Amino acid sequence: MRGIITKSIGGLYLAESSDGVYECHARGIFRKRGISPAVGDNVEFENGVITEIYERKNSLIRPPLANLDYLVFVVSVSQPSPNLLLLDKFIAVSEYQKIEPVIAVTKIDIESCENIVSIYNNVGITVLTIDYSRQDPAAEIRELLKDKISAFTGNSGAGKSTLLNAICSNFEIPTGEISKKLGRGRHTTRHAELYKLPWGGYIADTPGFSTFETDKYSIIKKEELSGCFREFEQYEGECRFRDCSHTKEKGCRVIEAVAEGKIAKSRHESYCAMYEDAKKIREWEL
Repeated sequence: MRGIITKSIGGLYLAESSDGVYECHARGIFRKRGISPAVGDNVEFENGVITEIYERKNSLIRPPLANLDYLVFVVSVSQPSPNLLLLDKFIAVSEYQKIEPVIAVTKIDIESCENIVSIYNNVGITVLTIDYSRQDPAAEIRELLKDKISAFTGNSGAGKSTLLNAICSNFEIPTGEISKKLGRGRHTTRHAELYKLPWGGYIADTPGFSTFETDKYSIIKKEELSGCFREFEQYEGECRFRDCSHTKEKGCRVIEAVAEGKIAKSRHESYCAMYEDAKKIREWEL
């Protein structure tokens, strides 16, 4: 039978097929190959044993998720204030893994969100503003997620649980508390689960990214980092030096574009900070 893994915990996997959900274990041969099934994997299984894992289009290291269409970052404009460096780090991970990043901005009744909307719309990233004064504040994001596999993440207090409840009331997530239903307990950060949407598609929840570094999700080498900032692409090959790092070199077209206001200063600052971190990555970590 063929299905999708919707839950993984303690070496046990739930695989959903067209006719039901089955408990499965993975064949030992996967361990020998250094492969572990992940939530979101398309698999074949027989008699409670996963016999094949189909090729993934992307994956995250922790929590182990595969084949995501969207990674949705819930960002509040206040209480807590947005951390653009953290946001850019996780957008870079999305770009690196070929997952489409989406930003959902909350608490727009407290403070203006124009800065965030401007920065990321100019980059070409979808930014959705969540206005709870509207009759259906989640209508736009609900339509976006239809028939897709999406993961949500965000700082504690950014309003992720409230948004998930607005998207689908079946989740019934306690706001202001750790959601046990979505595996957010203190000892379950590696737990992952997909929740089926009534109108098609799945949602996975992930631990708040305020407490994690990007290498917990994916390791990006310094030579590959510029490719994770899509606004740099148009300047590729135009710098004075072929091996330009885009951090401090004279004749760097990216730096010139920042000075000209064509690239947001905050985005370049995030890139430079991430580049310095990437320089410290040891070969064995790759």
